[in-house]
Amino acid sequence: MHGDGMYADGTDAGRQSHGGRGRRAAAILALILGLVGFAAAATGVAIQLLPRHFTAGQQRQIEEWEVNRRWQTMPAGQIFPASVSYQLSAQVLQDAAPLDLDALRVSIAPQQSDCAKAVTSAAVGAVLRRNGCEAVLRATYVDATRSYVMTVGVAVLPTEAAAASAGSGLSQAHLAAARDAGAVRLPAGVMVVRFGGAGASRYNYYRQIVASFTAGPYVVMYAAGYSDSRPQVPVSRDTYSYGEMKSMAAGVAQSVANTLAASPAPPHCPGAPGC
Repeated sequence: MHGDGMYADGTDAGRQSHGGRGRRAAAILALILGLVGFAAAATGVAIQLLPRHFTAGQQRQIEEWEVNRRWQTMPAGQIFPASVSYQLSAQVLQDAAPLDLDALRVSIAPQQSDCAKAVTSAAVGAVLRRNGCEAVLRATYVDATRSYVMTVGVAVLPTEAAAASAGSGLSQAHLAAARDAGAVRLPAGVMVVRFGGAGASRYNYYRQIVASFTAGPYVVMYAAGYSDSRPQVPVSRDTYSYGEMKSMAAGVAQSVANTLAASPAPPHCPGAPGC
């Protein structure tokens, strides 16, 4: 290097020094930008991996979706279990303590997509259709002594509001129906599912008790009657039989409703829709 700031090859020492510093600054800047980009990418990955938090509205939608699809995702044997426990009250027994009993499932009907074919009147069928009924699920149970038989039916509606609308329609008096003009008129409801054996042939449709209620997007209906050879008198004349029959039918129907309409666990990721 010469005294005038020139290298032996004639290069300007000052210009070369400035060039070196510029390259170092550019390299440092590139490194910083690279680190920033990496941090941003890592943050994005972390956000994707972290559990998603749903708003209250999103949680309700997901929970409703879970309940609405249970009739399709649950096995029939889970919706209608082989046996259902119910309780006969101390008042019916005229005793100091209630009695725990079991209803036994004897048949499950094929799913009926034409809802009107699973109920006892055209008026009820029209109510279900008008509210968007998708299907009716049915099963039949007897008590342990096979003295009583009952059919539980579930009408699947698209929303809870539609079920409430259909349910109110079923409870209206003008929808009462009977198969015979001289029979005691009962509110229309689920069509019974018959099963093989002598008990089934004795099932008297005109002496049944019927009821319905809603549970989420479902309308749960039941019809119960005698299945043994006792004298054929209206249930209303036999207080004990009415109490036991109603206890069994209501117990089975409520068990089915609880299974289908139970509140699901709060949604979380992974696993819930929308994750």
